[in-house]
Amino acid sequence: MEDHQAPPGTDHLVYAVPDLASGVRDIEARLDVRLTPGGSHPGLGTRNFLLRIADRVYLEVVGPDPEQPAPPGGLWLARGPAPLPALVTWAARCDDLSALAAGPGGHLLGAVRSMSRARPDGERIAWTLSMPGDPPSRHGIVPFFIDWGDTPHPCADLPDRSVRLVGLHGRHPDPKAVRRDLRQLGVELAVTAGQAALVALLETPAGDRVTL
Repeated sequence: MEDHQAPPGTDHLVYAVPDLASGVRDIEARLDVRLTPGGSHPGLGTRNFLLRIADRVYLEVVGPDPEQPAPPGGLWLARGPAPLPALVTWAARCDDLSALAAGPGGHLLGAVRSMSRARPDGERIAWTLSMPGDPPSRHGIVPFFIDWGDTPHPCADLPDRSVRLVGLHGRHPDPKAVRRDLRQLGVELAVTAGQAALVALLETPAGDRVTL
């Protein structure tokens, strides 16, 4: 796979799995590292595990939370076109979601929503984001946006496992249309022609490269 550097402002990648315990074990085996428990997302029916993959970028492995009932209509992350497990979308940082929503790409954003979750140590963290679409826009190639506000970025507390994000790009049957959407949102992500997918390339501590 050709390297396509992740855009500046990349916040995290969302890798969705149908069963969280087995999905985490699979990623840990493929990357030869341990993931860190994140927490649950109240009302969404999901829980996550995290892995730092750059200074302020992390991989989120997310799946059904066995301690929550499934929300009406099922999990949003399970309704996309790709069978799970899959890299379903990604998040870009934004410190003014209101201005972004009022700009030329505002029609591409989902609803802006305040969210929070409890970490395993009991501390509650909060953030604001543009909710990903259902399914995520352009097969997850167009990002959603997140503002951590006064909350420290999750990477501040994640151990450095020496896994590095070395590539991120999209494939789509109509790459020109996707690039147009990205430009309206001020995002520069490489998009090539092909079957729709978001593709990340990670380098393990041993130097192996793993594609998600």
